Amino acid sequence: MISIPTITTERLVLRAFRADDLDAFATLNADPEVVKYLGAGKPWSREETWMQMAAFLGHWELRGYGLWAVEERASHQFIGRIGLLNPEGWYRLELAWTLTRSRWGNGFATEGARAALDYAFNVVKLDHIVSLIDSRNQPSIRVAERLGEKLEERLELHGKDVCVYGIARP
Repeated sequence: MISIPTITTERLVLRAFRADDLDAFATLNADPEVVKYLGAGKPWSREETWMQMAAFLGHWELRGYGLWAVEERASHQFIGRIGLLNPEGWYRLELAWTLTRSRWGNGFATEGARAALDYAFNVVKLDHIVSLIDSRNQPSIRVAERLGEKLEERLELHGKDVCVYGIARP
């Protein structure tokens, strides 16, 4: 079984998902504003959230990288997910982030995604990574731009207009 690394930033801890994250993660996934630009754009049930957590943990085992649970250091509260995503049949290896709405606008997504990007380049040894962002999701586009990602193309993915932002290893 793979060991999922823990990354600590100034204000965040990126760590493996735990069973006790389910309540907070289910609340995040049930918020229509949070999931509006993700997947089908509809809230997830508690059961679907559990399956998603299990898939994220399995992703680490099968790929050697994946998404971390994000915990705010000051409060020790679960506030979202950030990391590397590349399930079978996906467009390309992706840097992804989703945070609970109460933490939007505080720079947490940029801080956590920057740590995940560093991991992607320096540990996984990727040469290039993308973020797939619904073209209407301006806050996530701003996060991608703050990370240094540039718009590389636009495409239709699962019926949505998606902006592909990417960055190469420095």
